[in-house]
Amino acid sequence: MTQPNVFNLHRLLLYYKGDISALTLFAQHAGGSVCFPEPLPALSSALEQEEFEDSKVSIHPSTLVNAINQFLQLDNGLLHAEAGFSEQIDTPGGIITVHMARFMLLDPPHKLMQSRDCHLRALPELRGRPPAEMELLRRAYVKVMES
Repeated sequence: MTQPNVFNLHRLLLYYKGDISALTLFAQHAGGSVCFPEPLPALSSALEQEEFEDSKVSIHPSTLVNAINQFLQLDNGLLHAEAGFSEQIDTPGGIITVHMARFMLLDPPHKLMQSRDCHLRALPELRGRPPAEMELLRRAYVKVMES
């Protein structure tokens, strides 16, 4: 299965947050990455806000959500683009922008994600990921807890 072209310069973090318990889980695919549909390139590093590059052309996060729904064969409406989360990662091939999408379910979709060769993991279970992913997860967690 090849990734849609919209992901050449973009990635998505997929997460679940319980409305009552505030349990927060991030999706991790079989390769170990939390970036969908594929990991960030080696030697990637998160840029600070003041280092962000202005892009004249941008893709709306909902376009990415639609593409990941097709890629993972998920029902439309299962994921919702998270407004206000857009992080830039410096890679050897150029800037990759990472957005976030939330599973809109009462319970974590463990079985659904396992059927896609993915898992939902709490932040402590994701220790040891590359530094750029760890920084993305930190920023994502802060955003989730503030919302």
